[in-house]
Amino acid sequence: MEYRKITAIIRHEAVDKVTKNLREIGVRGMTITKVEGYGHHADLYSGARATVPGIKIEIFSTREQAREICNVIMGIAHTGRSGDGIVAVQPVEELYRIQTRSSAD
Repeated sequence: MEYRKITAIIRHEAVDKVTKNLREIGVRGMTITKVEGYGHHADLYSGARATVPGIKIEIFSTREQAREICNVIMGIAHTGRSGDGIVAVQPVEELYRIQTRSSAD
């Protein structure tokens, strides 16, 4: 089975609704971390790179479900304003379950 790792960085105010909707489409696990940083929305004219708070969500999913997960995140987290965040999808070479010491396939 092919797996993907989805990493999303979104605004704090979107996290509850995003995680609720991810559970509703069958996402069984995710990691949520408070983060701070800057990106495309940084004020390049001020000379200072002030960081802003955000939430990082990491999810391992099947290749087939990855696009649906991305669409849920983007659909909810989108405001149209600078700083809405990003979603990245990466292939996963191998995935193991520590409890059983076996491949997740």
